[in-house]
Amino acid sequence: MALNSSHPIIVADGLGKRFGDVMAVDSISFQVRPGETVALLGGNGAGKTTTMAMLLGLLNPSAGQVRIFGADMVHDRYKVLARMNFSSPYVDLPRRLTPRENLTVYGHLYGIRSVAARVETLVRDMEMEAFVDRPMGTLSAGQDTRVALAKALINSPEVLLLDEPTASLDPETGDRMRGYLEGYRAETRAAILLASHNMAEVERICDRVLMMRDGKIVDAGSPSALIGKYGRENLEEVFLHIARDGEVTGV
Repeated sequence: MALNSSHPIIVADGLGKRFGDVMAVDSISFQVRPGETVALLGGNGAGKTTTMAMLLGLLNPSAGQVRIFGADMVHDRYKVLARMNFSSPYVDLPRRLTPRENLTVYGHLYGIRSVAARVETLVRDMEMEAFVDRPMGTLSAGQDTRVALAKALINSPEVLLLDEPTASLDPETGDRMRGYLEGYRAETRAAILLASHNMAEVERICDRVLMMRDGKIVDAGSPSALIGKYGRENLEEVFLHIARDGEVTGV
């Protein structure tokens, strides 16, 4: 499927995942279109990470379906995985390798032409010159985060799944990385889905927000629309209201 603003790239339909007696994700449906950044928000245990794993094809749904570029992510994910990527602070890259070596390996795995040139571009863009040839095991948490973002961008993905994309970054570096992601989306029309606990980040870069609680999407809308609907000053206050089992108005 070519990028077309009239057709969603990501489609989740009645998506559910059960682990024994626990319903981690309970029949959620949403879409993400080209050039759109959507936030998946909720407290710990709301179902965000499980949803991300099903979108990537790492977990098979117990119910419902995920389609990306029209491909069923249970049966046909290998047709589209080369057009996707993700980052997460909870997934470690090999600690004995340097960032340059890790990025080079991933570049070859994705079949990137001129891998060395692509790595150099990302080193510059992520401002990693000072530590790109040091073993990953010697890096700070913030440096790890930048390497993870670079890995997520190695194949210039059209679908980008980001779990806490600026975690551990100082405010100034985080601001630059958010600006970079905004520029990347504008240039490529990529569809971006992110999970974040940084509400200022979500207000800045996201077009829509999906609020999750107990595995369900309990409300959705633009950051400004949700702030207005709940009569709050900012999105963090909306988040706290919903995460603390406050009354929701529904999608």
